Amino acid sequence: MSKHVDIAAELDFALHLADLADAHTLSPFYRRDFSVDWKENKTEVTELDRATERLLADEIMRHREPHAIFGEEFGSAGASSAPLTWIIDPIDGTSNYTRGIPVWATLIALVDANDEPLVAVVSAPALHSRWWAGRGMGAFNARGKIQVSNVRALEEAQVSVTHHAAWDQVGGTQKLVELQQRAYRSRGFGDFWQHMLVAEGNIDAAVDAIGLEPYDTAAVCLVVREAGGMFTDRLGAPSFRNGSAVTSNGHLHSDVLNIIRC
Repeated sequence: MSKHVDIAAELDFALHLADLADAHTLSPFYRRDFSVDWKENKTEVTELDRATERLLADEIMRHREPHAIFGEEFGSAGASSAPLTWIIDPIDGTSNYTRGIPVWATLIALVDANDEPLVAVVSAPALHSRWWAGRGMGAFNARGKIQVSNVRALEEAQVSVTHHAAWDQVGGTQKLVELQQRAYRSRGFGDFWQHMLVAEGNIDAAVDAIGLEPYDTAAVCLVVREAGGMFTDRLGAPSFRNGSAVTSNGHLHSDVLNIIRC
């Protein structure tokens, strides 16, 4: 089915959706005039999360009615048999958003019936940054086409690691520490940003938290791959649906997985 999709046109539409989201989220972030609630999983949610997802879903239904939607706040909409599905995280990094930290973004991906991402946009207006990709078209930011680094030795690599309670539960925290000690330099950029830094070649590998959802990973997966990198879960499977995410420039991927696998 994806061979009949006009990927360039769908990417243009995804960029349009990102424009709508940025216009809706950025001013309230600076004004600090929004309410914050707590979900059952003890994570924050703002009125902007909900309103932005509703805004994007309405726009998709208006212009892409045959498509389905899966979003963080309202789950699935549209026909379950739809050939294409938009996966949306209205604000990835809501905890940062609520604390005035500018590392947050709207994540938008279009996937086909085989769960292959076709287009992706990661828009971080408070960072004045946006990344996007179309399958087979490459990955881009505002300066042009982006590409992962060529670092081939872990001892020369810069990595980002996200510690999380779930890593303790699987016995992996000490393995993350080992990875950080083996690398030339380690930081914790977190959320989408670490993976976009991999895609740009600014860092060489990133290990995310355990417990991620498809709306956390679908968009970053395609951007990293189209930039020439690798995306897998923590055990090496190439799906964005397995609850974890490891990205790298490709050269270091096996080394990283061999250290953290548990």
